[in-house]
Amino acid sequence: MDKKYESLFTPWKIGNVEIKNRIVMCPMGGTSLFGWFELTGCHFDKEAAKLFLERANNNVGLIIPGIAPLRDTFWGKWLWQNPKMFEDLKVFMDEIHKTGAKLFIQLTAGMGRSWAITELIAPLHKNKFTRAILKPILDTSHELASPSELPSRWAEDITTPAMTKEQIHEIIEAFAKTAKLCKEAGVDGVEVHAVHEGYLLDQFTMEWTNKRTDEYGGSFENRFRFPVEVVKAIKEACGKDFPVSLRYSVESKVKGFCEGALPGEEYKEVGRCMEESEKAAKYLQDAGYDMLNADNGTYDSWYWAHPPMYMPQNCNLEDVAHIKKYVDIPVVCAGRMEPEVGAQAIAEGKIDAMGVARQFLADGEWVTKLIEDRLEDIKPCICCHNGCFNFSKSKGHANTQDLSDTMGLSRCAINAETMQSKKHYIAPAKKKKNIAVIGGGIGGMEAAIVAAKRGHQVTLYEKTNQLGGIFIAAATPSFKEKDRALIAWYNREITKYPINIKLNTEVKSLESIQADEVIVATGAVANKPPIPGIEKGIEAVDFLLGEKEVGENVTIIGGGLTGCEIAYELYLQGKKPTIVEMLDDLICTPGICLANTSYLRDFFKLHNVPVYLETKVKEIKKDGVVVMDKEGKTMEIPADNVILSVGYHPAPIAKKSGKVHVIGDACKVGNLRTAIWQAWDVAMKL
Repeated sequence: MDKKYESLFTPWKIGNVEIKNRIVMCPMGGTSLFGWFELTGCHFDKEAAKLFLERANNNVGLIIPGIAPLRDTFWGKWLWQNPKMFEDLKVFMDEIHKTGAKLFIQLTAGMGRSWAITELIAPLHKNKFTRAILKPILDTSHELASPSELPSRWAEDITTPAMTKEQIHEIIEAFAKTAKLCKEAGVDGVEVHAVHEGYLLDQFTMEWTNKRTDEYGGSFENRFRFPVEVVKAIKEACGKDFPVSLRYSVESKVKGFCEGALPGEEYKEVGRCMEESEKAAKYLQDAGYDMLNADNGTYDSWYWAHPPMYMPQNCNLEDVAHIKKYVDIPVVCAGRMEPEVGAQAIAEGKIDAMGVARQFLADGEWVTKLIEDRLEDIKPCICCHNGCFNFSKSKGHANTQDLSDTMGLSRCAINAETMQSKKHYIAPAKKKKNIAVIGGGIGGMEAAIVAAKRGHQVTLYEKTNQLGGIFIAAATPSFKEKDRALIAWYNREITKYPINIKLNTEVKSLESIQADEVIVATGAVANKPPIPGIEKGIEAVDFLLGEKEVGENVTIIGGGLTGCEIAYELYLQGKKPTIVEMLDDLICTPGICLANTSYLRDFFKLHNVPVYLETKVKEIKKDGVVVMDKEGKTMEIPADNVILSVGYHPAPIAKKSGKVHVIGDACKVGNLRTAIWQAWDVAMKL
């Protein structure tokens, strides 16, 4: 192991519990050991247990599973009312401890206005009659209960109900009872979620969201009373030596409801500012918390707690290191943490441990590979949130995430096996075949690797001189360093298997090759809408690949993810982009995380990037575009160049048939996740 990482592998303590190294696997929604959003109710989740045991066997020091709501989302049963679940947990903890790892259970009081109410649930909640009928199964009034009546983060026309004191006391009691059962099951500690990310307890602590006039609102002490009473109740039930961590946001980074503050922005904080955070951190320590698991942000500034690729690496380190000066308990920092930077910060005493979350989904062996000096073998998380947390939202809509995704968080776009071990796994082929894969993009490479792992003879045909496909263009922006690392990873990984790679070989007809089975992964081609002057526009891919240069003023037609990322890159280059979009918001596609989309929307708003919504392009001219708004008014937008980002359509060289399988964009235009998961779906069955 490189000496620069040595400080990551020194022991430390949380209370009296010693942790073997300073790498913390942080909690992620969907990885609760007590199940997640299942209609069957709370239960010991074997899939999550498998995930954690594999990571524990790969040298993580401390594991903190995803949030476990104290009261089950469906049917309203409290966790402490399920003794069988804790019996199963005890057996699991014995296995975890054999690895030398430690594990804390994260418990949450709830989400309040941050509960990601979906398009399906929103109309049912708004209707008193359907809400009453639904209540025994899913009590939306309980899930949305907040300190005060507040606007929902996810549905602009829903006001959350104020929580009663009886509900508060019931939750405090549930914390104590559940923590005691965790302790009896051999759990090493619990984490309270959270004075963090704008969840329920965090909403109580901030004047901005707490308008109560009883003992749980008003003064600083009253606003922090709820989390203080929680830790005291846990300590009373479990003893003062039982560790209790707190998930903690140093600063809220919020300007207003649904309006975050970007890195480096000058703004007036309406949530928790640094001055109050300095006081709060010590106050919470003195109340009994044994560790702060810290970052920044709320759901209104979600890109701080769930940093997309646009956020700086190690984005929370400066603020977390500052807050450590005000406490004596250990402080963990999370948020796009890089091992080299984390190790240096630990060595300098700025933090006590490095928190990492989604990299553990992309590659469960990354710590082992770090120890063994195999850094190039680490499959990098690309911060896309497509598989792990694609809660999506656009103007006028609640969470548009697909229900199957809501029920299956913390899967991984680039690692199909993560939290899907029953669906995606490597099994030796019953009959070895000759497999042809046509197309060397990410989907094609993934299919070739899976097929080869199963024992098939695989030939991969790629018409260009390099592997990577359309993802090469997608990875060119300056902020896509992890995408470029992923392409490099695939190019190395594919050489480990007996795959015959034929570059500069275009397959125009299946009759030209011999194979028992064919996987078509030939991608998609750009749409060309019937706009006068369309030939004057520059295709997005041509711009991204550097094949066409642009001037200072650039109009992008299409405000989807690609169009917005191009506009963002142009702005970073010092140019002046303008976006024209037919829909009523930017990036309306379901399945793209709000943490990612809200960053781009907030960025364009802050920097006054012109955005024309509900606007159609009527003509592309040599010096700009003619557009028409929703009122039918036409206008000209001057531009040196026009970039076309108006979508794609599949371009398979052959249709699906008995021995022909079509995957990725060649089947249906999607994203990296759809290409990789389809590659597994097909290659596993060959």
